[in-house]
Amino acid sequence: IAFYIEMEEGEYGMRAHKTKLTVQLVATMGLVVMGTVLLCCFLNQTFLLKYYMNHKEKELLSGFEVIRVADSKEKLRDDSFDVTFEKICNNGNMDIIVIDSDWTIVRSSTTSIHELQLQLYDIVFGMDGKELETVKSKENYVIAKQIDERLDAEYLILWGTLSDGGYIYMKTALESIRESASITNSFFMRIGLGACLLSMFVIVLFAKNISRPIRQLSEISKRMSELDFEAKYQTKETGSEEIEELGHNMNELSQALESAISELKTANIQLQQDIQKKEEIDEMRKEFLSNVSHELKTPLALIQGYAEGLREGIDEDEECRNFYCDVIVDEADKMNLMVKKLLTLNQLEFGNEILEMSRFDITELIRGVIQASSLLLSQEMITLEFDELSSVYVWGDEFKIEEVITNYLSNAIHYALGEKKIKLFYTYREELLRISVFNTGKQIAEEDLDKVWDKFYKVDKARTREYGGNGIGLSIVKAIMNSMNQQFGVNNYENAVEFWFELERYR
Repeated sequence: IAFYIEMEEGEYGMRAHKTKLTVQLVATMGLVVMGTVLLCCFLNQTFLLKYYMNHKEKELLSGFEVIRVADSKEKLRDDSFDVTFEKICNNGNMDIIVIDSDWTIVRSSTTSIHELQLQLYDIVFGMDGKELETVKSKENYVIAKQIDERLDAEYLILWGTLSDGGYIYMKTALESIRESASITNSFFMRIGLGACLLSMFVIVLFAKNISRPIRQLSEISKRMSELDFEAKYQTKETGSEEIEELGHNMNELSQALESAISELKTANIQLQQDIQKKEEIDEMRKEFLSNVSHELKTPLALIQGYAEGLREGIDEDEECRNFYCDVIVDEADKMNLMVKKLLTLNQLEFGNEILEMSRFDITELIRGVIQASSLLLSQEMITLEFDELSSVYVWGDEFKIEEVITNYLSNAIHYALGEKKIKLFYTYREELLRISVFNTGKQIAEEDLDKVWDKFYKVDKARTREYGGNGIGLSIVKAIMNSMNQQFGVNNYENAVEFWFELERYR
């Protein structure tokens, strides 16, 4: 059984000290059961025969008293006493003979009346050749053991006197008592062995039912020490109330520890982010001042130069003055647009912009942006294709996605060359939708592909200057898509460029 238990424990990968609990339970309870059975066998073997002897003595005395009382009331010879006398003889398995003072037989329980009469005569007058061993002796009766060597049998006998001077002789065989005791002991040994085996099987099951939840709790505590809080104690309706309560408390402890560690990790991450954000802010401040001063230097110089020319009246021609004024206004508009975009980008990068995620029709949004850009497309003589007619719903901030599409389309318009063709199309990617803006024109140099998303970076500074670009639009796209945790990018094709971004589809 111990081997069976160890094999069971081994299946669960338990250590020796964990196996010990189950073995101790089985060994302790098994010893108690076996000790109880062995003790009962010992007591049965040692005291059963004495108990039977004592019981037979009481039966003999009880029968003797009943017959003496009947004799004293002169009912011994009445027919009404027949049933009582037969019960005494049959229930006690006794041979009884009652003789009056003149040795006339009053009652007898056997047909061998003459033999009983002779045995009583021999005992009374001391002529019995059989060995007698007195067990108990009183004034009016004697109880003794009688051994019949001829038959190799032993009897328990009682002889005594009645109130009228008569005699009574009672005899019962002890061999039946020994046989009954032997049979009882043998039966009890077999029953005890079966009870031991059955009890050991029950004990094994009981021990397993106790050790299994303890093993489970031990495994949970081990995983908790390794900061694995996924394991939970599974409540069983048949389990012990104390173990179930312990398992429930372990689950609550696991949840509390997980929550506390989660809060600590969150606080740690937040602290790291705050430190990193502070470093980024310092770096961005330096970069911002450097870039802004560089970008504002040219328009400010132009505005200052043309304004001074107007003040000094270099040319009195009205058309020339209007040209000077237009340059000043144009440069001021470019500065104003750049400042607005910088403010927008600053809010996005610092997380001050609140996302308003909603479900919207991306097809309808794109068509609105195309409609707003139709005049510029016509002026630049650019052909635009967008063949999507059905509604496609996505998740995102509709206002910011409109700004992304506007930036992509604006870039495509100003960089379109050759066939001057722009195409907007969808690519379905599992649960995502990729929106692409494709335009014919020069490829972006490989070394510039990753830099186009940086603030103030311009692939073609001369051409960017022509249409008022300042290198901020794609940085805004990057900040918007990062805030939504979505992908974006750019691909080169032969004489063409494709900008794309992805959104989660709504189904």
